[in-house]
Amino acid sequence: GRKIDPSEVVYHPQVGAFQLAAARMGWSMADLETLTVHGRPVEQMIAYIQPDQRLLILTTGEETPAQIAAFLTERGFGKSRMTVLAHMGGEEEARFDGLAESWTHVVPPFNTLAVDCVAAPDAALLPRVPGLADDLFQHDGTMTKQEVRAVTLAKLMPMRGALLWDIGCGCGSVAVEWMRGARYARAVGIEPRADRRAMAAANALALGVPKLELVDGKVPEALDGLDAPDAIFIGGGLSREVFAAAWEALRPLGRLVANAVTLESEAVLISLHREFGGDLVKIAASRVEALGPLSGWKPMRPVTQWSLIKR
Repeated sequence: GRKIDPSEVVYHPQVGAFQLAAARMGWSMADLETLTVHGRPVEQMIAYIQPDQRLLILTTGEETPAQIAAFLTERGFGKSRMTVLAHMGGEEEARFDGLAESWTHVVPPFNTLAVDCVAAPDAALLPRVPGLADDLFQHDGTMTKQEVRAVTLAKLMPMRGALLWDIGCGCGSVAVEWMRGARYARAVGIEPRADRRAMAAANALALGVPKLELVDGKVPEALDGLDAPDAIFIGGGLSREVFAAAWEALRPLGRLVANAVTLESEAVLISLHREFGGDLVKIAASRVEALGPLSGWKPMRPVTQWSLIKR
């Protein structure tokens, strides 16, 4: 179709649902989060459910507030104050207030929901800062562990709307945390094993980023047709061929991070570092474990990490 020049369009600015809802609640738009679950899973809220956080939510219909109330209660936020604002600005405007744990209101289908999050002592706390606990993910033991994952995401630098390719994504822990780390961040996980793709999809839904895209295949073939990425993580299947394909596709100022745990993969990283520069580090961490009646440090497998920016 014909591309329309902006000069041909007449704009009539109006007050939107979020502005109206904030005014009804007496809330400042600068001090709250706005999101939509209209036609989308309510799990998208997870990244925003935090103590003392205020949310304005566009809903799908009359059933959405009850779904969100149950969801908040399950996560230890049952004391959260909920307000449904229906038909705002119209003759049938109505307001319904209550707590998530005791929500029983039947509300009109055209509504916007305000939530003032209140956490119980046992509430599930999921920060946006990378480094979620390993046990929050479904996995088969092969994953980027919490301590290494936090460093990896720091090097990948999640940014608003940016796209990550997670090559050899496994259970998807890096891709999931990338999407949680910045508003509208996107990720494509490339993984040849169906069981691991299933785990990645489940983790994405459970941790609030159901839009994670998963691709069945191996690199470089699986990269055909994908949008050019702003960042690439190579967590499995590292080789010079994989790097070459990834590096060629990476956008200017893109970040590439590759982790290695085997001597063979480490040798590839050392060689690439000599040729391309960047940062080469070895990450080693230990966790406390029981030693009979006492405790001691158990070292985790060290990870060699290479990172660089395409300039």
